[in-house]
Amino acid sequence: MLELKGLTCGYGRFVAVRDLSFTVRRGEAMAVLGANGAGKTSTLMAIAGQVAVQSGAILFDGEDITALSPMARCARGLALAPEGRRLFRDLTVRENLVVGGYVRAARATAANMDKVLALFPRLEERLDNLAGSLSGGEQQMAAIGRAMMAEPRLLLIDEVSLGLMPKNVDICYEALDALRRAGLTIVLIEQSLERVLDMVDHVCVLESGSLAWAGTAADARGNPDVIRAYMGGVHG
Repeated sequence: MLELKGLTCGYGRFVAVRDLSFTVRRGEAMAVLGANGAGKTSTLMAIAGQVAVQSGAILFDGEDITALSPMARCARGLALAPEGRRLFRDLTVRENLVVGGYVRAARATAANMDKVLALFPRLEERLDNLAGSLSGGEQQMAAIGRAMMAEPRLLLIDEVSLGLMPKNVDICYEALDALRRAGLTIVLIEQSLERVLDMVDHVCVLESGSLAWAGTAADARGNPDVIRAYMGGVHG
């Protein structure tokens, strides 16, 4: 579903990620881990088309999308729930969800919204509330829901549980697990190690913008030296 080939990306002359390669198969979930500043967000934003690729290639379902716009990537089935949620705070939850489905036919909006509300029933009670008035957990649900309105085949999520109460982390992970069981491919950044290792198939660890370690979630769980070395001692 997704293949990075020697991806180097950054901001102007600054290189955030260097010569990164990995593959995510259809229906799998991969976690991108690393300390702050390791290049995790830059990697996801480059895949989404929001950070300039300086060299290398991004293939999505066999197609080279390196030069495509973010909207063109979204139309092909790639959606992003960004770090910090980045909702339109002065729009209602309903309006935020509708915006998420902009690349799809208008006739699909109602059906896709029903799917999002089935995934996150709490949002149905908040549809006419301004997004800026929601709790952090509700905003994360809305951000994931907005991405799902685009009917993605690959979902990118940056920091699922950051700043959320445990019960809201549970809700978000239960939703992601349901989406994965339904066949959605997922790439996510997360700092709650135990939680993410319970869900994903593979792990990619970055250090200073380069690949430091890659393997299965089982291998990562069984190799505490790797996790301690590249996560700065962070524990789940």
